[in-house]
Amino acid sequence: MKLTDNVLRSFRVAKVFRENSDKINCFDFSSNGETIISSSDDDSLVLYDCQEGKPKRTLYSKKYGVDLIRYTHAANTVVYSSNKIDDTIRYLSLHDNKYIRYFPGHNKRVTSLSMSPVDDTFISGSLDKTIRLWDLRSPNCQGLMHLQGKPVCSFDPEGLIFAAGINSEMVKLYDLVPLQPSSCSMIGHVSGRGSSLMLLRVLCYIPLG
Repeated sequence: MKLTDNVLRSFRVAKVFRENSDKINCFDFSSNGETIISSSDDDSLVLYDCQEGKPKRTLYSKKYGVDLIRYTHAANTVVYSSNKIDDTIRYLSLHDNKYIRYFPGHNKRVTSLSMSPVDDTFISGSLDKTIRLWDLRSPNCQGLMHLQGKPVCSFDPEGLIFAAGINSEMVKLYDLVPLQPSSCSMIGHVSGRGSSLMLLRVLCYIPLG
């Protein structure tokens, strides 16, 4: 179906869900499109069945809170940022409501969270003025980028680059393929734990406004 103005105007609300007692702060679809999960300021995660159009299950994160939430490549696991106690990112199994792993590092609120579309890598941006690269298989930050302002970040659909927006003023596109220093004219640096310095080529700058 082509989404024209007339088609959009013909849409009507089919069903209203009232599962939450506070603001819903994030939604994400599973990769197969069969389920959607929401996170809310009431510390709940609500799983919806898209085919049947009804809630399937409600989980709670009363201790840590829940803010941004993203499905991993498995439809029964998610990563989400916390808004209580600390700013650790948590990796949760929806099947048995158990944490698989914690990702500590940010010391202020996480403002961006994006899964790579091709592997177990994900990226996060925070009010602590950093962007961090992670791997679901390790609790350690795989890369750290210090910035001059509040960042937002996201992977491209092929997982080859990521975009970083700084203070809503400029977007930088970074190549995720490690490069030799001699081949970089402009670089952003990501310091990796237990490995040599990874250099990321800035593909382009997109000024806003």
